Amino acid sequence: MSEKTTTTESPETTRPTYRQTPVRRVLAFLRNTWRGLTSMRTALVLLFLLALAALPGALLPQWDLNAGKTEEYIAEHGWWGRLLDRLQFFDVYSSVWFSAIYLLLMVSLVGCLVPRTGEYLRALRAGPVLTPRNLSRLPHYTKAEVASDPDEVIDVVRQRLRGWRVAERTQPDGTRTVSAERGYLRETGNLVFHFGMLGIIVTLALGAMYSYEGQVIVHADGHEFCNSGVFAYDSFDPGLRVDGTQLSPFCVKVNDFEAEFTEAGQPISYEADVQYQAGEDLESGTWRDYRLAVNEPLRTAGDRVYLLGHGYAPTFTVTWPDGESRTRTIQWRPTDTTTMLSQGATKFDPPGISDSEERRKNQLAITGLFAPTAAFHGNILTSSFPDLTDPAVAIDVMRGELGVESGRSESIFEIDQRMVESGRLERVARENLRVGESVTLDDGTRISFDGVRRWVSLQVSHDPTQGWVLGFAIAMFAGLGGSLVVKRRRFWVRVTPDGTDSDVRRSVVELGGLARTDQAGYGEEFTAIARDILERTSQDRKAR
Repeated sequence: MSEKTTTTESPETTRPTYRQTPVRRVLAFLRNTWRGLTSMRTALVLLFLLALAALPGALLPQWDLNAGKTEEYIAEHGWWGRLLDRLQFFDVYSSVWFSAIYLLLMVSLVGCLVPRTGEYLRALRAGPVLTPRNLSRLPHYTKAEVASDPDEVIDVVRQRLRGWRVAERTQPDGTRTVSAERGYLRETGNLVFHFGMLGIIVTLALGAMYSYEGQVIVHADGHEFCNSGVFAYDSFDPGLRVDGTQLSPFCVKVNDFEAEFTEAGQPISYEADVQYQAGEDLESGTWRDYRLAVNEPLRTAGDRVYLLGHGYAPTFTVTWPDGESRTRTIQWRPTDTTTMLSQGATKFDPPGISDSEERRKNQLAITGLFAPTAAFHGNILTSSFPDLTDPAVAIDVMRGELGVESGRSESIFEIDQRMVESGRLERVARENLRVGESVTLDDGTRISFDGVRRWVSLQVSHDPTQGWVLGFAIAMFAGLGGSLVVKRRRFWVRVTPDGTDSDVRRSVVELGGLARTDQAGYGEEFTAIARDILERTSQDRKAR
């Protein structure tokens, strides 16, 4: 008798094998990377990294805000400062690494929200889910027998669950079921919150491209400023897509400035009387009055004009030996915002000299300190109060080459110290002057201090996305409030006929509830709804 042998193949030999080609490996890597990037956990991590990356922008000086302080910081910290500069820590918001986090966060939110929105819309169309077979397994459950038929019970349930999304079903054996759900606004609020966050990210990026901001100093004696181009500003910070040639046209005239201080010299209010014109007013020459104050900007032509601060501009007249004179009023920069002690430099070219070399050797600069309320400690001038009550200046008169024709950018508030160190600019006089006093130089040139004018610092801000940012911010907080306050919960009712032959129709009522969130309070709500349904059913039966 021959022996029969059965061979059993192992699962490994029958399992189909797939060849991992390079293309499949690349596709699998891209698919897994996309899934990881578009997860909500990744979006939260990127949001945290973005907040962390913004910290250096708040803690370290930035090139676009204050180039002078940034250079000083780098010089003080040596190699460490130079390393931070190479890593773009002084230009955080336009750095490569900050932009990369920003872009990844935007992509992550879009990839996360699009499928969630699709799922939410499908859930809205699907309606409440079927009634579970065993309601007693739910966290909230009640069962009772009532002296009513299923139709009567369902009528009471329908009235009590008004405002819920309800689906009624009838089974072949006569059992009636009701599935109800409430709290869809919770997921709506969650989506609104995240779409609001995405909107803020997008609008801030667009704002960085199409916004601009500029500062300008205007004398408060009827001088005008027109938003006609970059050249009209003292400093200008354009967006990435702004070249400064298509600014919103408007003009502002500063007629007067008033400052109010306490007895201790603390500012109470800064206000400027201005006039402005924009749009058709530019063609008709119409000026409109406005009272410009701190934190109360003038809004015109889509721009906002802010009052940042104020200062003083001393007026000097230089009279040369030949009798020719020139008068200049140049703003000086406050060095002490408490007393408004200011320093600056008023520069003059000598008249009547055609030879450029000779003219450069005889240029004048009046530098020093200005005090709106003079207080002297010996010959040292200081200021005791910020308001203009007793003005005086302590000046150094410098003669020689100022370096204004060197082609290098130069501050109007100071002279080029390299000219002083090289000996091409020398001090020829030092004097303390009050209004009306003068000093005469060795060559007979007389310099007089004639008076003081006020100036104001204005900032013009243009951001076409500002309204959108506000709208998305409101949507974010509204969505967050909805997602925190609204509770997602479900309620089921099964009404089964008693089935006994009796003159009194009776039904078995089962009620079950489930909270879709971890918020407390649904147990009390379920108990109240269940008790109300059973009590109404009994009352309706007695009424009949």
